[in-house]
This record gives sequence, structure tokens and C-alpha cells, in this order.
Amino acid sequence: MSTTNINIRVDSSLKKEAEDLFRDLGLNMSTAITIFLRSAVSYNGIPFEVRRLGPNPETEAALAEYEEMKKNPGNYKRYNSFKEAMDEVLSDA
Repeated sequence: MSTTNINIRVDSSLKKEAEDLFRDLGLNMSTAITIFLRSAVSYNGIPFEVRRLGPNPETEAALAEYEEMKKNPGNYKRYNSFKEAMDEVLSDA
């Protein structure tokens, strides 16, 4: 079977992380990419779910809290300055 070259550009830190992972698995980058390509061909598509990532639960909770604060601003303490807010935070520490 003849082979050919594929040239791809990836973030250098991603490449390093992938190389470290594949080395731990006993693979090199070329073998790992070949496994991915064979799997994609066999699967007749990307062999895993490809989707947009949503916010994590902590971010979702913060966004919900922000929406609540916008709807009911009178339920929340307001500060006249950043210093005033920081003074209160630091006094509780």
C-alpha cells in the first residue's frame, strides 16, 4: 500500500498535549491520525458527536442570577463605587 503526506496546522500546545497522550497510549501522531481517518471512513462520518459547547453549570447559574438581577434590581444591594463594594467584601473576609 502506498502512502502520502498530510500537512496540517494546529496550535503548538495542542500538538504537544496530543503527542504526550498518544505516547502514553503507545502511539505516534501518524498512527493516531490514521486510526481517526480509518474510523471516520468506517463510520461514514465523524466518529464522535460534533457540537457547540454550552456554558458549564457554574456559568449557567451566574447568567441566570444576572438575568434575575436585571429583572428585579431592587432586591439587590447597590454600591456607589467599586471601593465601597471591595471594602464590604474585605470586611467579611
